[in-house]
Amino acid sequence: MKKLLALALALALCLGLVSIPAFADDTVKITILVDGTIPDQNNGRDAFEARWEELHPGFDLEIWQPDHSAYYTDMQQRMVSGNYPDVLILSSTYYADFAKNGVLWDMTEAWENSKTKNSGRFTGDKVFEGLKIDGKLYGFADGRGNGCVTYVKKAWLDAVGMEAPKTYDEYIAMCEAFVNNDPDGNGQADTYAISAAGFIGNEAPFVNYLPEFYQDAYPYFVQQEDGTWIDGFLTDSMKAALERMRDAYAKGLIDPDTLTNTTAQARTKFYDDKFGVFTYWAGTWATNLKTNLEANGRSGELVALAPLEGLPLYYDRVPPVWCITNKCANPQLVFDTFIDTMLDGGDTQMLFTYGPENVYWSTEGGFHMLENLEKAGTNYTKFHTDPMLALATFAEGYYDPKEESVLPEAKASSALFNENSQLATIVPATDAMTEFNGQLTTLKNEMVANVVMGTKTYDQALADFNAAGGDLFSAAIVESLNALN
Repeated sequence: MKKLLALALALALCLGLVSIPAFADDTVKITILVDGTIPDQNNGRDAFEARWEELHPGFDLEIWQPDHSAYYTDMQQRMVSGNYPDVLILSSTYYADFAKNGVLWDMTEAWENSKTKNSGRFTGDKVFEGLKIDGKLYGFADGRGNGCVTYVKKAWLDAVGMEAPKTYDEYIAMCEAFVNNDPDGNGQADTYAISAAGFIGNEAPFVNYLPEFYQDAYPYFVQQEDGTWIDGFLTDSMKAALERMRDAYAKGLIDPDTLTNTTAQARTKFYDDKFGVFTYWAGTWATNLKTNLEANGRSGELVALAPLEGLPLYYDRVPPVWCITNKCANPQLVFDTFIDTMLDGGDTQMLFTYGPENVYWSTEGGFHMLENLEKAGTNYTKFHTDPMLALATFAEGYYDPKEESVLPEAKASSALFNENSQLATIVPATDAMTEFNGQLTTLKNEMVANVVMGTKTYDQALADFNAAGGDLFSAAIVESLNALN
């Protein structure tokens, strides 16, 4: 699909099949394609759009927003048909591929001359260096990528008489107790220890939802100390990781719906006390998890675990980026007006960070975040930009309500993650990557599911993987990456 998409996009650009945005009554329309990291219409999106247009007179912001879980499918369908937005959000995998295939506008010069970069408030130089592809910048990040930490329900630990684990053996013992010792106190053996949105992530760093099982395994292409590339999926470390997950799954420690869970489904199960160990985003999400548990009548006290002894650090992912497509009629204008103002240190940064006033927050009686429009009993914590991850401070003299809006559990979770994390890196895009990685990823996901769920042994699943060409696809990509050295 990615290969076909890249070819279709390149053809559309070359033949001029992409429409130019309409200009009427001197109003410039900017179309943006966004995922669920921009709250939807049920959560104040229209108020956000109205406020943005108020801050940027003469511009009409048009937001295209498919369902979060279907975002990349929708994006591919739109763009193959030539229905380009001016701006879109991309994960690191698509970002590298689209940049290589000429779909994205090169914003290197625009960024170097931007108000944000030259404001003295910007703190993300290392992040932006990591976003460059062959020395050029094609995407803008408003915050660090962040990553996941493992949260454990304190009430469940107390119920089974255990302390938070520090080693893998202690972790497994805790999980077994959460399954066998009625931690929710309902007199039934109906709990799991762990659930997640899949056994393997669909974007880098891939291992972030089940780090205790992956340990030193990384199921994607990794560059070794000598500069050469390998496919981490085809290593003994990955075999050991899959066998750890298989054993835990066979014991009933892992929710059997994990293969098909969305992140929303996993969160709902956590709030409903179906499981007690949840590896999820650090920082603001610590507050979100707490408040949603309490809204469901559960204890919201969570213990955030540092990486278990002997295990690698958590991964700080490559952040999603805002990109301007080569369809955009006036990319410099869109950059200056939409991209660069996200971190303007003033009203637009306030809007992207905390949302529209009187919908997400109020100053009546002192600054405070307001109740979630969809989840009674819980308050909003941010809009799009996480205040703890933002790559620029507010301007001197502009009121930043971070101290009032960020609660202690979020600060503690973020601090723990920052002290125990390592940066993930972008894998370069190559022709072989574009051609083979889609098929390879499908085969990898099938192999993971078969091994973990016990339908095949590791050796049987590997034989099927190779018979379908997985080893050849992998070798071709590794060869192409090493040819870059």
